[in-house]
Amino acid sequence: MINLIVLIVFYVTFPLFLIWLTIKYPFFKKIGAIVMAYGIGIIIANVGILPKGSDAFREDTITKNRAFIPKSEIVEMVAAGILPESDIKANNVASIQDSVQTAILPLAIPLILFSLNVRRWLRFSGKGFLSMALALFSVMIIVATGYLIWRDKIPECEKIGGMLIGLYTGGTVNLASLALALDVEPNAFIMTNTYDMIVGAFVIMFFITLGPTFFRWLLPPFKRNVGQSDDSIEFERVRLEVTEEFDDFTGMFRKNILLPLLGALGLAILIFGVGFVVSLMLPGVPQLVSVILTITTFGIAASFITRIRNIKKTFQLGMYLIIAFSLVISSRCDLSVIFQAKYLSLVMYVTYSYFGSLILHLFLSWVFRVNADDYLITTTGFVYSPPFVPIVAAALKNKDVILTGLATGILGWIIGNYLGVAFGMWLDKL
Repeated sequence: MINLIVLIVFYVTFPLFLIWLTIKYPFFKKIGAIVMAYGIGIIIANVGILPKGSDAFREDTITKNRAFIPKSEIVEMVAAGILPESDIKANNVASIQDSVQTAILPLAIPLILFSLNVRRWLRFSGKGFLSMALALFSVMIIVATGYLIWRDKIPECEKIGGMLIGLYTGGTVNLASLALALDVEPNAFIMTNTYDMIVGAFVIMFFITLGPTFFRWLLPPFKRNVGQSDDSIEFERVRLEVTEEFDDFTGMFRKNILLPLLGALGLAILIFGVGFVVSLMLPGVPQLVSVILTITTFGIAASFITRIRNIKKTFQLGMYLIIAFSLVISSRCDLSVIFQAKYLSLVMYVTYSYFGSLILHLFLSWVFRVNADDYLITTTGFVYSPPFVPIVAAALKNKDVILTGLATGILGWIIGNYLGVAFGMWLDKL
């Protein structure tokens, strides 16, 4: 029990140390707290610090679409010899990780949205929605051609293709639901999810380090037009806001900032509660989808209230929670399975789908003159889902693309299951 409490405290408080490093040392500031969180999380997951579940444990959680097994049930399974006793510890850790993630994300999103100026975003949205359409088209083309290449080498390849469509339009949420809808073999799902996490961890690190510079070299720049009637002072204010505010965590514990910030946190908790109630009223909708849609809607609505939008450091508090989320999710990434040769064709299909869709989307964005920031943020929204959007927006130092990225990710959650099932059925007829 003490070890689990220590794990929770570590996940919630360790970002403070990472942020302190970025404030104290210019070298760590260049790396960024999120990058360090990812790196440390991957190390924790793969050096034996946390217990790993057996293959039987992982198959059970995947086939029943759950992150962990209820305590009474796993005790019975261990007593019956179905699972080894060591799985109890692994299950406890998985339960903690899932609970921390579930608590963090619904609080982070409204806090981040509170500080946004939606009217300005509408002016600056540019070709964001065109980029969304190009991303969707790219995923469908690449997954379909990949199926034609590997269909004779991967059992039930059409089901894998359907899962990949859902994964790269809505993230892991859609992946899990499509595994059940398409009756995907458990090991195939485990490997697809794990390989995606491995590749995704390195790609997202590229996105938030070298990505902004690289893609801005290839694609047109994002234009921040503040309007012809605005003077140079207003332009400079906006420039300073988007270039300095993201990583400025200083002064958060001052009384005049902390008290209103605690009020904003309370409002975020209230919005989370409303989202949960709404999800109970919509039993036909996946709970996470309805919760995220609700808190996003209320977060955006609250940003129209000047008094809430002007609360200082709400974005930073939200980003603190995102750093904690990054630490949790990366600590669940197991690198060892990538060396199993029997899954080589599957990892090639996943890798082709991942990078193929990114490259085709990049090419189409170049053809249609989509700017670099919209390309990167819509790609993030589809492939990584909304929680990762603020991470990449911070790397871009551009808050104006956050809502475009969130809209992309939420749309992906909504359409991903439909597209995945349709593709799984259609690919089988090719």
